[in-house]
Amino acid sequence: MKEISRRGEGIARVEGLVVFVPNTKPGDHIKIKITRVSNRFASGEVIQ
Repeated sequence: MKEISRRGEGIARVEGLVVFVPNTKPGDHIKIKITRVSNRFASGEVIQ
């Protein structure tokens, strides 16, 4: 995770796509599963 959103979600970038992941914070090294993709961003969840 690189940043945190205004809603408190961690923000990562995967292959240029912005991914919002709840219950994370900057500095976390995690594996995520992409759960939803839109034109401008994606949502994910922690799997490990």
